[in-house]
Amino acid sequence: RGIYNMNVALLLSPKIGIAYIDYNSTVRQGIEKFRAHGYTAVPVLTEDGCYMGTVSEGDFLRYILSAGELSLRESETLHIRDIMREDSNPPLGIDAGIEDLVHCLMDSNFVPIVDGRGCFVGIVTRKSMLTYMRYLIESAGCVFDGDGELSPAEAAAMADIHGDA
Repeated sequence: RGIYNMNVALLLSPKIGIAYIDYNSTVRQGIEKFRAHGYTAVPVLTEDGCYMGTVSEGDFLRYILSAGELSLRESETLHIRDIMREDSNPPLGIDAGIEDLVHCLMDSNFVPIVDGRGCFVGIVTRKSMLTYMRYLIESAGCVFDGDGELSPAEAAAMADIHGDA
């Protein structure tokens, strides 16, 4: 019912509006992308658009700490593929259900979404999921009044959303 029948496409932020880094980009290009956009993690794609993983500030820091330093010259010869962890932030398919999405968003600020060929089509952010959930709650007649308590009518509406009725 309801929320459990939807797929991730409803909440997708498409690739065209997403900052990403090419798998063959240099570390310096990656640092510049992070600085320009202010993100803490960015999807990494191959030249043909396949999702390879996510590079994070932590990946840059781990490399610098293990190497002892990172010179400007080295940052221009070292590649993103050399510092990223490919198993971080696994993608979901475009036809994935909302339950899988919620599970993934518990551990990450965004979930990469791929098509059937593994090509990156966009992301779903934790913020977009929470915004949608708030919309559902308010549509059911619940009001966020700041006291943290639900009235009996609001509790009944929430139970209906969750199928507990």
